[in-house]
Order: sequence, then C-alpha cells, then structure tokens
Amino acid sequence: MPAAPFIRQAMLALGISLILSSCRQDDLLRMPMYEPYPLELPPGFPDMPVPDDNPLTTRRVALGKKLFYDPLLSIDSTVSCATCHLQNLGFTDGNRVSEGVHGGLGFRNAPALVNLAWNEDYMRDGGVPTLELQVLAPVAAEVEMGINFKELVDRLNLDPTYPQLFREAFDRDEVDAFGITRALAAFERILVSGNNPYDQYRFQGKTEALNASEQRGMLLFESNELGCTHCHGGFDLRKNGFENNGLYAQYVDSGRTRVTLNPDERGKFKVPSLRNVAVTAPYMHDGSLTDLWQVIDHYASGGKGHPNQSEFITGFTLTTTERTDLYNFLHALTDQDFLQNPAFSEE
Repeated sequence: MPAAPFIRQAMLALGISLILSSCRQDDLLRMPMYEPYPLELPPGFPDMPVPDDNPLTTRRVALGKKLFYDPLLSIDSTVSCATCHLQNLGFTDGNRVSEGVHGGLGFRNAPALVNLAWNEDYMRDGGVPTLELQVLAPVAAEVEMGINFKELVDRLNLDPTYPQLFREAFDRDEVDAFGITRALAAFERILVSGNNPYDQYRFQGKTEALNASEQRGMLLFESNELGCTHCHGGFDLRKNGFENNGLYAQYVDSGRTRVTLNPDERGKFKVPSLRNVAVTAPYMHDGSLTDLWQVIDHYASGGKGHPNQSEFITGFTLTTTERTDLYNFLHALTDQDFLQNPAFSEE
C-alpha cells in the first residue's frame, strides 16, 4: 500500500519528462537546421527513399549544391562535380569520356544524374552501394578530382565560409567527411525529373502532350516486338539491375565483373534511365554511339552475340516511318523543367 503514492509520483514525473522531451523535439524540428526541404514528387512517382541519418533539410541541400559546383573539391581547384555533370545536358558532359585534373581521361562515359534516390547502387558497374558513398570515388580518382579526402577536409576547414555552413547544416564543430558526403548526397537526391511530355501524357492525363508520331513511337517502345520496357519500364524508364546489351563481341571493359569477379557478368552495366536521353549523347558505357539513330540501329541489329548478352536483345525490323516515330518518342522524354530548374543551377 505505501508504494502506491510513490508509483503515482513516478508516473507523474515520467509523464512530465515525456512532455518536456516532446517539446524539445518539436523545438528542434522548428530550428532552421532541421527545416525539411520542400520537395514535391511528380505524379506517378513512388515515395522517395531517404536514409535515416541524412534527412532532406533545406540547409543540407543548399550546402550540397555549393559543394557540387565548387572546384575546391579537386586537387588543383579546376574541376568540380558540375564539370562532368552539366544541367542542360541532363547532368552529363557531352563527351565520350570525361577529362579530369591535369588532363586525365576517365575510361567510362559520365552517367546522367537523375532520380538517383531510387537507385539501388551507383556507378556504371554498381560498385558503390549508397549515394552517400558515391562521392568518394570521383574525389579520390587520379583522373577525376584527384584529392585525398583528408586533404579536402583540411582545405574546407580553412575556407572562410564552409565551417559555418557545416555547423548550420549538421551541428558539427567543423567540416568532416560525414558532412561532405551527406550534403552532396542530399543535393543529388533532389535532382528529380518527372515532367516530360511522356509523363504529362501517361501520368497527368494530358492527351495532347504527345503528337501522333510520338504516340506511335511510344506504342513501338512498349511493344513485345521491340521489348524496350524489359529494361526501360516503370516510372523511371529503367530497372535496377545490370545487362550486357551486346555492344561488343569482346569487351575491353569488364563491366560488372570488375566488382563481382564473376565472369558471367562480363560486359554487364547498370541499366540507365532514359529520361532526358535526347540531350545526354554520346551513349553507352564508353560513349561509343554518337546519336540516337545509332542507338536504334544497334538494338535493331540484335547485338554482337557476346556470351553474356541479354536475352532481351534479339533485334527487330522497322520501316522508315516507324524508325522516325521511335526517335521522336525518345525526344519526348526530355524534361525542360528539369534542364532549367533554378533549384539545381549554380547561383
């Protein structure tokens, strides 16, 4: 019996503690540091996966954007992330392979940065599992940005603006690798494209968004004869996975095998989204196809017959009109809002 008042007091104290804790949490969420980034997803898109340790906040996105466009991230301060990922080109660079510091050349075509939040792995061979880790590869690569990450951290800590920006975004005393990787990932996560004419036709009910030729091209694209949607279906016109598309009978670049060491994956590369594909030439992992006409011809040919070639690359025949319709449909995947969105542009 005497324990009852003690229990009631303890419960009251616990209740007060929970209320105060809740108030403190609400106060934290109202602080500018934790202000959520106002991201509105396009119609037809699923919820965006965001890691628990890197919520999309206004200040993290702003910091990531500044880092993305800053050549301080390269050893000689000449190359930024944006050097190889230009917004008007769908965040590609228009080159067969990219040029990094000291004139170094990479060995693969720069991939488009679009709808990255829904990827399950990164890089052409899928060698990086998260967007937060992805930046480590180009920063350290001698032919890209060529800087030791510790040296980069030290450099940014000496900058007159970055330490304060990191404090405001992460509540950390100084610039560190945790903040750099997460800020860049936060910015890259908002690079969402979902308002091209095809989106408007398919998800927004705007039947006039595609003209007659583009609609015929869409039907060809979705047909069993061409089978394009086996690899380029769904809301993002891609699947999460790797395919050998028969580009070569023998591959110099081993592709996925470079990561897994599995010879059955030689020549397999990450399937890209076809969003904004008309502005992201040249094409393929090595930039060897210069325009969409060559891409159509390659798939129509049925590939070079590599042992690992995808079962979906079987070839097809198109009339001149059908070929033009398919080409026009691929151009209808261009999202001008994305290519000109000031939220993605350097200020």
